[in-house]
Amino acid sequence: MSEPVRRVSRSALRGSGGRMRLMALLGWRMMFHDRAKLIGTLLGVIFAAVLVNQQLGVLMGLLQKNTMFVDNAAADVWICPPSTEQFQPGARISIYTLQQARVMDGVAWAEPLLVGGSTMRLPSGGGEAVTLVGTRAPRFAGGPWNLVAGDARSITQADTLIFEDSQRRDLGGVNLGSVRELGGHRVIAGGFTWGLGPFGPPYAFAEFDTAREILRVGPDETDFVLVGVRGDARATDVARRLQLLLPDTRVMTREEYSSTIVRALLRDQLGISFATSTFFGVIVGFVIVALSMFSAVVDNIREFGTLKAMGATTFDLAKLLFVQAVAYASIGCAFGLFLVTRMAEGIRSANLVLVLPWWMFAGTFGFMVLLCIVASSLALLRVRSVEPGMVFR
Repeated sequence: MSEPVRRVSRSALRGSGGRMRLMALLGWRMMFHDRAKLIGTLLGVIFAAVLVNQQLGVLMGLLQKNTMFVDNAAADVWICPPSTEQFQPGARISIYTLQQARVMDGVAWAEPLLVGGSTMRLPSGGGEAVTLVGTRAPRFAGGPWNLVAGDARSITQADTLIFEDSQRRDLGGVNLGSVRELGGHRVIAGGFTWGLGPFGPPYAFAEFDTAREILRVGPDETDFVLVGVRGDARATDVARRLQLLLPDTRVMTREEYSSTIVRALLRDQLGISFATSTFFGVIVGFVIVALSMFSAVVDNIREFGTLKAMGATTFDLAKLLFVQAVAYASIGCAFGLFLVTRMAEGIRSANLVLVLPWWMFAGTFGFMVLLCIVASSLALLRVRSVEPGMVFR
């Protein structure tokens, strides 16, 4: 008989007041009695917690990178080409859409935005892809933001652009004042942003007319129209009226556009890949925890029989396993989430960021508790078949 069970007296199992406390204490002591099983079970929980949060953190980071432009453009409503699902170049819309938006009731301002792919010619030869964004001064709706060098107003100077700082080496060692050729057009580096690398070529910002020349866009075209609503108006109402006025476009609020991008990415590119890897991480963690708990029950089967002989019911033993499951989940999650946060700090860069919101940690704890409880229920099936008389054989 193991030491934890030896300390239990028959009188302690009489009465319901202290039974739960007694089972909790006994379950805790039995966990630490077999250190090898304890470590094996905790490793399963830690593995599952780390892998799930690492995968979800990377996924959240990629989604954030693809929605960051919409989230930071300071526009309440977006007028987009029809069938728009992501923030990328598409069929252009008429510039007259801008004038129609400006006279709509509830609209405080409206500005055009150009987005297009171009190639920078490198001093060493070859080229580097860039996503060029054309924004109109002096409002600069649509960026640039998060500048680490220079000023947004520098793009009002002739042929001046703002580039992504983390891509300076890829762009041929570009510095402030560097002269390059973009799309056959001479440009000057007037500043740098940080962290504006989407799921594709990094952003470069130019004044609207400069971007129009580089991208060879006609004077009567634009890619998007950004709209700000008055303080007494609702963005959803303004978007609805604009959609009725402009049936050949797609009008969305900022929140609707961001959600549309997330749904499109999860459906078409990222969802299956990350869901599969996360699922296998959960399965491996569950198998480790379930086997460890079941093995612990088998190894201590006579102890469980002794407890039944002393008056413990199957429900009492279920409480014992429940306490162990919650303890395994709590300790394993604490270690796992600690490792994930350190991992996030270690790999933080402009190109890869693990986004770990608080609700993900709370959800991980709840999920791991549920996983361990389900695993303990498999062990309970073995405990139910234990006969008290086996201790006398």
